[in-house]
Amino acid sequence: MHRSVHRHDASTHRIAPRSTTRTIRITRTIRTTTRRRLRVLAVPTAVLLAAGAGGSALAVPPPDAAHPAPPAAAARSAAHRPDDPRLTGSAKLRRVDGDDVRFSFDAHFRRDQTPGDARGTFGFRHVGKTDSGWAKGRVDCLVTGGKVATASGIVTGTDIPGLKGKRVGFSVHDVRGGPDRLGYSWAATPGPATTKDLPRCVSAAPFETVERGDFTVVPWDEPVR
Repeated sequence: MHRSVHRHDASTHRIAPRSTTRTIRITRTIRTTTRRRLRVLAVPTAVLLAAGAGGSALAVPPPDAAHPAPPAAAARSAAHRPDDPRLTGSAKLRRVDGDDVRFSFDAHFRRDQTPGDARGTFGFRHVGKTDSGWAKGRVDCLVTGGKVATASGIVTGTDIPGLKGKRVGFSVHDVRGGPDRLGYSWAATPGPATTKDLPRCVSAAPFETVERGDFTVVPWDEPVR
């Protein structure tokens, strides 16, 4: 996705459904770097994922048997206090090329814990004119300060070759009175699958702008030692 995807190779090829009001079955032939041809089938995406506190509702990724979505933030909120550090919400990014790029987060840890204790889910989806992709995973780190958050997690489901099992990172600026901003660890690489040995809680700065949706960041006040 770079912005999430720009090339047809084994590391960046993505296949994901386009939003429609009815099921549209589309068969494409996409050439990979090994010059093999893959036949793929797109499926509908008209399903909403609830974001958490103050959240919006955006599909990231579509929740069906092939593309299960992360659970809603509300399902986890009962175990956390309102002032616990967290990153929640979902949003669609602003793209002048018309690509549909969406991210969703539900990440928390308790105030008596540390960033490495953070747990939760994330998901992202990119539907472009030539290629597409989606991924979901479990959060393994979250740091929040002021209205900025950096998180990372392990991909547990995806249609992007070579990405499952890898760590990816994200950054979010929860902008008061304006559109939020977002960044991701593969901003300077061909795609998320090309990043090797990414440490926890590492990402590019939040350089993308949200077009629709909202993220909520609750800061972590580290105890004074």
